[in-house]
Amino acid sequence: MVVVAFVHPDLGIGGAERLVVDAALALRRKGHQVHLFTAHHDPTHCFPETTDGQLEVTCVGDWLPRSTCGSLMALWAYVRMVYVALYLVLASGLAFDVVFVDQVSACIPFLRLRRQAKILFYCHFPDQLLTQRRTVLKKLYRYILDTLEECTTRQADCVLVNSHFTASVYRDTFPSIGSAPSVLYPSLDFDKFDKYSSLNLHDVGLDIDSTCVFLSLNRFERKKNLNLALESFSLLVEKVGKQHASALHLVLAGGYDHHLQENVEHYCELVNTARSLGIVDMVTFLKSPEDRVKVALLRAAKCLLYTPDKEHFGIVPVEAMYLGTPVIAVNSGGPRETVVSGETGILTHQTPEAFAEAMETFVTGKSDRETMGAAAHNRVISNFSFIKFSEHLNYIIQGLMDERKQK
Repeated sequence: MVVVAFVHPDLGIGGAERLVVDAALALRRKGHQVHLFTAHHDPTHCFPETTDGQLEVTCVGDWLPRSTCGSLMALWAYVRMVYVALYLVLASGLAFDVVFVDQVSACIPFLRLRRQAKILFYCHFPDQLLTQRRTVLKKLYRYILDTLEECTTRQADCVLVNSHFTASVYRDTFPSIGSAPSVLYPSLDFDKFDKYSSLNLHDVGLDIDSTCVFLSLNRFERKKNLNLALESFSLLVEKVGKQHASALHLVLAGGYDHHLQENVEHYCELVNTARSLGIVDMVTFLKSPEDRVKVALLRAAKCLLYTPDKEHFGIVPVEAMYLGTPVIAVNSGGPRETVVSGETGILTHQTPEAFAEAMETFVTGKSDRETMGAAAHNRVISNFSFIKFSEHLNYIIQGLMDERKQK
C-alpha cells in the first residue's frame, strides 16, 4: 500500500477537479491510502465523491485571499498552494509516500521538505500561457511567475499531461526541462453514467419538448467561447427555415460559481447575447447541473457543441461519446485526439458559419446520429475507460516507489 496525498488549489467542479477525484478513486480502489488537501472546498459546489465519504478531504488556507482588488490571482493561487503544502508537511501528521500535485507547481519545493516522498505533478497546461501581458508591469509580474513555474516544475520526479497536444506545448514552453512528460488521458467511470441511463429530460425536471436539442456543456468562462454556440444556433435557425426551426432548442449548461466574478459576468453576457440574437426563447441556461441532469441532457441531445479552441484535452466530448452522442468541436487541441471527424462527430473551423453547417447535417439527417453515436461509444470503451486509466496511474505510482527503494 502506498500513501498518496493530493494537493489541489480549488476542489470545485471542472475538468481538472474531475481528474483529481478520479485519480484518487482509482488509487483507492487499487488498495492505496489517499487523502486530498485543498485551499477551497465548498460542499455545495463540488463532486459528490468528496462529500459522501468516499474520499477524505482537508481544506486549509481558505482564509487567504484569492486576489487583490481583482488582480494578482495567479500570485495568490501560488501562495495558497504553498500554504497547503506547508500544512501537509508540517502539521497534517500524514506519513505520505507520494504527493500528487495538480495545476500549480509553486508548492513543490516546500514538499521537498519531506525528503523521502516522491512528487508527481499533473500539468493540464502551462499557467503562463493562460494569461495576457498588456502592460510593462504585467510583463514584469508574469516574468517572475513564469520563471518560478518552470523552475518548480523541473523539481517534480514525474510530470504528467492530459494529451499529446499539451505534451508538445509543454516541451515548447519549458525548454530547460530535458525530460519529456508522460501522457495520462483523463477517463470516465462508466458506472456513474450507467446508473442514470433510463432518465429523460422530464425525469430531471426539464420541460423541453423539442425534437432536436443541441447541447453546450462547459464552465461559464469567456475562454470557453460559448458565444460561438449561440451565434451558430442563430445561423442554423435562419438556415433551416420555419418548418424545422420550431423543433430546435439549445441548452447552455455548465459549471457556475457565484464566488467567481467571471462566471457571474459571463452568464449575464450570454443571456444578453441570446436576447439580442432573438433566440432567447429557444435557449435554456443551466448553472452547475447535477450528474443526473447532465446525463439526461447528453443522452437527449442531437449532438454536443464543443466550442473551446486549442482545448488542452476536454473531458465533455468523451462523456458525450460514451452516451452515444456525436460531437461537433473545433479542429484543434485535445478533441483531435478524442473525436474522429466523420465517424464519431465533426471537427470544423471555429466560426459560426462552419458550426451551423455541421449542425444542419444533423437536422437534415445527412449526419446520422445513431451510427455516429454507436461508433463514438465504442471508441470511448476502447480508449478512455476508468480501468485503463487506473492501471496506467497505478503503474506510474509503483514506478515512483521502485525508484525510491533503489536510492
